[in-house]
Amino acid sequence: MKYDPDIHHRRSIRLKNYDYSQPGAYFITICIYQKQCLLGEIVDDTINLNLLGNTVKFYWENLINYYAYLQLDEFVIMPNHLHGILILNDRKQKIHRKGIPEIIRGFKTFSAKHINLIRRCPNVPVWQRNYYEHIIRNESDLNRIREYILNNPKNWLKDPDN
Repeated sequence: MKYDPDIHHRRSIRLKNYDYSQPGAYFITICIYQKQCLLGEIVDDTINLNLLGNTVKFYWENLINYYAYLQLDEFVIMPNHLHGILILNDRKQKIHRKGIPEIIRGFKTFSAKHINLIRRCPNVPVWQRNYYEHIIRNESDLNRIREYILNNPKNWLKDPDN
């Protein structure tokens, strides 16, 4: 099919004119390319991460070593996706703060490179092109999302997208 700009354009799913580097809490979902179950398996309502899943966990937890203003909250790595809450705190930084898009881009890049080294598959997509994000607006929203994340392995078989 030839390129047609009327149908082959990427629309941003980000909130227009929102500054994603400002302090706040963000619920993030990142899916594995073509929803392949690469990261582990659910056994008895618990995620058992494999080597690739543990690699993802390492890079997710390592984010705080690169972004001093970032705090990790609840997260879960599922067989074919990751859910997590990232909190950008309001500590004043002398350097330019990276926003959520740059943080996620770095996470996806470095984790994919390592996963592809393990799989001996250079340049093979690991992650889907985009990610889902929700700006957490209040404490009740935060608590509801935390509960959703914690219950995600238990609800794996009920999810029609898996």
